[in-house]
Amino acid sequence: MRFTALAWNLFHGRDFPPDPALFTWRSRLLGTSERNTTHIQVNRELLDEFAGLLAAAEWDAALLQECPPRFAEPLSRRCGAEAHMALTSRNSLRALRDLVARRNPDLIASGEGGSNLTLVRPGGTLGAIAERRELTIHSGRPERRAMAFTRTAGGLCIANLHATNDRPDLAAEDVLRAADAASKWAADSPLLFGGDLNLRPAETPQVFAQLREEFGLATPTTGPAAIDHLLARGLDPAEPPAAWLPERREIEEEGLRLRLSDHAPVTAVFAAD
Repeated sequence: MRFTALAWNLFHGRDFPPDPALFTWRSRLLGTSERNTTHIQVNRELLDEFAGLLAAAEWDAALLQECPPRFAEPLSRRCGAEAHMALTSRNSLRALRDLVARRNPDLIASGEGGSNLTLVRPGGTLGAIAERRELTIHSGRPERRAMAFTRTAGGLCIANLHATNDRPDLAAEDVLRAADAASKWAADSPLLFGGDLNLRPAETPQVFAQLREEFGLATPTTGPAAIDHLLARGLDPAEPPAAWLPERREIEEEGLRLRLSDHAPVTAVFAAD
């Protein structure tokens, strides 16, 4: 079995230009596009742009975080993939949140609600999704966090999570709780464990050491300052993980560059007997 995995935090389906001056109250309140000499910042629905980029990318399994729940079906359809969605936080009154998000995504921002979405392309070596589970890895303040656990017909298990932000102590608890459950559910099957862990190896080396020693979840990771990770047990890294260059997640808009998300996708190639 050889496959390509991608992990990407979608920033709730919004754009993120490199120039912070393009984020204005005029844009946030009125939906006005802001421009400089190279980039544009828009405040509108970007589902088609995210779907197009993901559909064109090479991957067999995609681990997506901060994915608006309303994106799940069109993303899976455009990508020719099966989906497993685990809701995270702020998902009450979904219809109202969706309505506001479609009209003004920057104003509602993360208030739209989120999910961890795992996509699997069944035509590859992984096969179709055979099992779906989910686990709440953090409840209460600051917000609910969840893990989506997916088993494919080809025997791979995938744990997709987004740990608590700006609280390394809570993020560590989230990650270790998820790793414990995912390792038990996977049993002897190969396990891909990843997403936005909100932990940097340089700052919390003890957590990554525990993941390696207790659960067998080892590097690859993209670097000591990275928070987006693809860790593996029972898999060999055939090609090391790499974060996309910023230009790769940019599309043309009015002759300028529109940069999707505040995170770069991370991809890696794995192999197993």
